[in-house]
Amino acid sequence: MIDKELLKQIIIENRELVTSLDCIERTIVLEENMPYVFVGLRRSGKSYLLYQRIRELVQKGASWDSILLINFEDERLINFKVEDFNSLLEAHYQLFNTKPILFLDEIQIIEGWEKFARRLADSKYLLYITGSNAKMLSREIATTLGGRFLIHEVFPFSFKEFLRAKHITHKKADVYSTEKKANLVYEFNEFLHFGGLPEIAAITSKRNYLNNIFQKIYLGDIALRNDISNTNALRYIPNKLAESVRNPISFSRLTNLIKSSKVKVGKNTIIQYVEMMKDSFLVFDIKNIDSKFSEKITNPKYYFYDTGLLNLFLLHQDSALLENLAALYLVQRFEKESVFFFNNTSYEIDFYLPDSDMAVQVCYSMSNDETQEREIKALIQFSAFRKCKKLYVISFDEERVIEKDDCTINVIPLWKILLGYSSLL
Repeated sequence: MIDKELLKQIIIENRELVTSLDCIERTIVLEENMPYVFVGLRRSGKSYLLYQRIRELVQKGASWDSILLINFEDERLINFKVEDFNSLLEAHYQLFNTKPILFLDEIQIIEGWEKFARRLADSKYLLYITGSNAKMLSREIATTLGGRFLIHEVFPFSFKEFLRAKHITHKKADVYSTEKKANLVYEFNEFLHFGGLPEIAAITSKRNYLNNIFQKIYLGDIALRNDISNTNALRYIPNKLAESVRNPISFSRLTNLIKSSKVKVGKNTIIQYVEMMKDSFLVFDIKNIDSKFSEKITNPKYYFYDTGLLNLFLLHQDSALLENLAALYLVQRFEKESVFFFNNTSYEIDFYLPDSDMAVQVCYSMSNDETQEREIKALIQFSAFRKCKKLYVISFDEERVIEKDDCTINVIPLWKILLGYSSLL
C-alpha cells in the first residue's frame, strides 16, 4: 500500500504547481458538472488542459481545498495499485475534510483504473482523467464506464495557440500589411515544420526535442508497453508511413516495403504494429469513400497527429507537411468520421466531406500551369460526378478564385484558414 503521508505531500505539491504555472489558455469548451476523459498524443497538452480546468472551476467558486490532482507518471507512485485509490481519497479527506474534484493524469498506467472511475462517477464525484493510449476508449472499457464520461480528444496546439504561446498578437488587418503578413507566414512556416506540441514554441533545439518525444512514444508507449521483440520491423513502419503520407497504402504493400529492407515480418504483425501506432495517437487514417468496405479498412491514407513528428522522417517535402496539416484541421473542424478521400483510376481528391458537400485539394503552389490544371480538372470532374458544389484548393500562401466549366474554385492559404481569416463554408 502507498503511504498516505506521501500521498498528502504529492497532493499539496501538485496544488502549488498549478498555482505557479503560466498556462496557455486553450479554446476548449467543456460541459459543466460532467466527468471527462481526455485522450491524445503524449505531450499534446492534456496535463495543461487539466490545469486550465482547475483554474476555471476555482474562478467559478470551487475551493482549492476540493482540488485533488495526481500525475501517475510521478516516479514516487511507481508501486501505485488500484486498491490505493481509496488511500488517495482518505489522504485528501484527512488534509481538507472536503469531497474532492479529482484530476487524474495518465491514469492508464494503473491497471483496473476504469472500475474505480465508474464507482466514483456513480457516487457523483466529478472526475477529469487523461491518458495517452486509445485503448482507454476500447469497447470493453467504454462498457465498464457505462457512458458516464464524456470523451475529449486533445490535439497539439493550433496555429492560433502556437502564436499565443510565442506571445505574438495578430488581427485580420495584418493580412493587408506587407510586413505583418510576412511575419505571420514566417511563423506559419515554422509551425508547419515543427508542429504544435505545446513546449516546442519555446525550445531552441526543436528537432532534438521532437526526436526525444518520438523515442518516448515509440519505445515506451508502443514497444515496451506491448512487449514487442521485433523492434527492427517496428522501427521501419513510421518511415514508410511518412514517405506515403499523401497516398493510400495497404498492409500488403507496407509489409513488402519493410521486407525489401531485409527485415523478416508478416502482414498480421504489421497490422498489429500499425494499430499500436494509432492507439498511441502517433497516426490516424482517412478512408477512400469510393472503396468497397474491406478496402476502406485495409487501404487508407495515414497522417501524423503532429507535423513536427512527421518531419523527422521527411526531407524537403513541404507539400506532404501541408497536406498533413490540412488533414489535422479538417478532422478537428468536421470530425474524423466525416472526412474521406476519393481515389479511382481516373483522378484523386485529397479530401471529401459529404456531409458538408465539400471537396478539397491541397497544393503547396499553383504557380505551375500543369499543376494547376491537374488540381482544377480533378475538382471539376468530381463536382460533376458527386454533384459537389463547394470546391477548394488549400495552398501555402496563394489566394484567388477560379471560374471554369460552371464551377467556382476557391484557392485559400492554409495559414489564413487556421487563423480564422478565411474559411471553408
